[in-house]
Amino acid sequence: MVFAGIDIDIVRAWLGHTSIDTTNVHAEISQKVKAEAMALCDVDETDSGGTWKEDESPMAFLKSY
Repeated sequence: MVFAGIDIDIVRAWLGHTSIDTTNVHAEISQKVKAEAMALCDVDETDSGGTWKEDESPMAFLKSY
């Protein structure tokens, strides 16, 4: 129902839940929505540059204790 555009609070009331948290337990994300979300997180692996540099000082500091 949520994926059809019905407000989650309407679904909550229709199911007779007193708390929206209970309704959220039963609401699952579809495989299509999962795939779309993962596509947004894809990293462009062709870019090997960047500002990362190896810095041993934090680990050296932690090991000194």
